[in-house]
Amino acid sequence: MYLYDAIDKDFLADRAAEFRGQVARRLAGELTEDQFKPLRLMNGLYLQLHAYMLRVAVPYGSLNPTQLRAFAHIARTWDKGYGHFTTRQNIQFNWVKLGDAPDILDHLAGVDMHAIQTSGNCIRNVTSDPYAGATAQEVDDPRVWSEVIRQWSTLHPEFSFLPRKFKIAVTAAETDRTAARAHDIGLKVQRGPDGDLGFEVMVGGGQGRTPYLAPTIRAHLPASRLISYLEAILRVYNRHGRRDNIYKARIKILVASLGAEEFARQVEEEWLKIAEGADLPDTELARIRGSFAPLDFAILPPRSDVFEAAKASDKAFARFVRNNIKAHKQPGYGIVEISLKAPGATPGDASAEQMEAVADLAERFGLSDIRATHEQNLVLPHVKLDDAPAVHAALAAVGLATPNINLISDIIACPGLDYCALANARAIPVAQSIAERFADPDRAETIGELKVKISGCINACGHHHVGHIGILGVDKKGEEFYQLSLGGSGAEDASLASILGPALPADKVADAVDRMVEAYLAIRQDGERFLDTFRRAGMTPFKEAVYVDAH
Repeated sequence: MYLYDAIDKDFLADRAAEFRGQVARRLAGELTEDQFKPLRLMNGLYLQLHAYMLRVAVPYGSLNPTQLRAFAHIARTWDKGYGHFTTRQNIQFNWVKLGDAPDILDHLAGVDMHAIQTSGNCIRNVTSDPYAGATAQEVDDPRVWSEVIRQWSTLHPEFSFLPRKFKIAVTAAETDRTAARAHDIGLKVQRGPDGDLGFEVMVGGGQGRTPYLAPTIRAHLPASRLISYLEAILRVYNRHGRRDNIYKARIKILVASLGAEEFARQVEEEWLKIAEGADLPDTELARIRGSFAPLDFAILPPRSDVFEAAKASDKAFARFVRNNIKAHKQPGYGIVEISLKAPGATPGDASAEQMEAVADLAERFGLSDIRATHEQNLVLPHVKLDDAPAVHAALAAVGLATPNINLISDIIACPGLDYCALANARAIPVAQSIAERFADPDRAETIGELKVKISGCINACGHHHVGHIGILGVDKKGEEFYQLSLGGSGAEDASLASILGPALPADKVADAVDRMVEAYLAIRQDGERFLDTFRRAGMTPFKEAVYVDAH
C-alpha cells in the first residue's frame, strides 16, 4: 500500500495540532457552534443525535494491521468499544467526546491516517474494488489510480468548496464491487481498441432524493490524461452546479438537466483548455505504482490437500468456503471475505477485539493486507488455501465467521435514527429482524444472492435505490414506516429499484421480505437470482405476495 512520506506526516501532525487549538477555543466558549461547525466538519467530526461522530478516511479501503489496531485502540479508549465500517470504505466512531477528538486525530496521524475530506462539499474518500491486486479479473490495479486521484484531490484549492459533496469510485474488473454508476464519477479501467490502458468515464450518478445512474460520457479516456479530464469535469460542475438549492446541488442534477451529451460536450471543450502538462508525469505515476508492486507470493499448487480435507471433514468450514472465500489470481491462494453481519449484530460494526483479531490474522496469514468493502465487510485478500482452516477457526472464535457474503442477511444498513440527526426512521433494528428471520444458513443458501439495502431517510446512505430489495424508512405523523423497492443493482448490471407499494410499519417488514422470498422461490427458473427473477417476472407476483396475501 502507499506509504506516506515525511511531508505527509508533518502535515497530518500540524493539522491535528491546529484542530486541537480550535477545540480548546470551542470548549472555552470563544467559538460558537456556528463558527466551529465548518472547522470540525473539515476534520470529519459530526454532531449526531447523542454524541459527536468522527469519520476516518480509509483510502480505497486499504489498511495494514497497525492501522486496524489503531482503530481498535480508538474504539476501546475513546468510544464504546467498537467502530462502524461504512459504504465509502471508511470507519466511524459514534460516541466521541469533543475534548477527546484532538487526541484521536493525533493517534491517527501516528499511523498515517486522518479524517480530512470525510465531510463537507469536497471530493470525498475515493473508493475502489476490495479485491484489488488479488482478482484475476482486473485489467490493472485500481488502487494505483485511486491513489493518483487521492493525491490530486486532497486539499485541491479549486475544489475545496464545491456546490455539494463529490464521490468517485474506481473499478478495474468486469464484476463491479464499487457501485460505480451510483457515483458522481465512476471510472472503469479498461483496454482500448488498440490495447492502450484507459478509462470508461461515467458521470452523474447518485442516490438520495433523486436517484440517477451515471451515463458514460467518454467511452475511452487514455490513462495518461486522467487528471486533466477529471479537472475539466469538476470545473464544469463548479461553474454550473446549484449553490442556491441543496436538493439540486449534486452533479447528477446538472448532468440530467443539461443531458449527458451536452454535459460531455462542455467537458470536452473545457478539457481542450487544459494543457497536457496538467496530467501526472510518468515519473510520478511510476512512483505511485511502485507502492503497489506485485507481492511476493509463494509458488503453490492450485490444489491444497489441507484445504480440501478441512472442507470434507468440517461442514461449517465448507459453508464458509462456498460463501466467503473467492478465487485468487495466484494459485494456492484465496480471497477471504469477513462478514460483519452476524445475525442480531449491527451491520458494519466491529468490536475492538474483533479488529485486533483481524489485524493479527493479516500479519500471520494475509501478507499484512486488509480491506474494508463498500458492502460494510472486511477482506483478507491474500490467504494461502493451506491456512484458510486456521483463519476460519480464528474468525469463529471472535464471532466473525458468519458464512453469508452476498446472501440475504449480508445487509447494508445506515446508522439510521439510532444515531443520525437526519434520519426519519431506524435502520438497524429492521436489518437485525430480517437477518434473524433468515438465520438458517441452509435456507439462505437456497435463496442465493439477494442484496437487501436499508436507509433510514431519503439521503440513501444505505443505498436502498440499488438494492435487489431496497427499504426506505419514512416518518408518518411520528410513526416509522418502511417503503419497499425491488429490482435495483449497484453492480455491473446497474439499475434503480422501483417502489413496490404503500409503506409498511416496522413490525411488518421482515414478514413482507419473507413473503417476497417465497414468491421468488415459487417461480424461480434455472437457478435464477432474485434479481433475475424480478426482471423476468416483473412486480406483480411480489406485490401480490406482500399486499394481496397479507393477513
